[in-house]
Amino acid sequence: MMNHQEMSAEALALVAGRFRVLAEPIRLQILQFLEHGESSVTAITTAVHSTQPNVSKHLKLLQDEGLIARRQEGNTVYYRIADETVFELCELVCGSLKEKFAQKASIF
Repeated sequence: MMNHQEMSAEALALVAGRFRVLAEPIRLQILQFLEHGESSVTAITTAVHSTQPNVSKHLKLLQDEGLIARRQEGNTVYYRIADETVFELCELVCGSLKEKFAQKASIF
């Protein structure tokens, strides 16, 4: 296990906030969709099979956390990934889950 420096309560609160934002499946769907490039709110809404108000709420939370960025062109708002490290984190978690499920499957 890696040896990490002890973090302050404030720093730990920031880390917890990041994990809290990532704890919602639709937000992970949005990030997964945006991994392919910038997209409009309409396209994101269609891709994640949700409503525009619901998607906009989740986009705001992801933006507030610094994971995505937005730009407006006329009446259209576009979002893109602002912090690529989120995919490294997801890959670590997904790899761990794949290993766990593979081990469970091998006992049957």
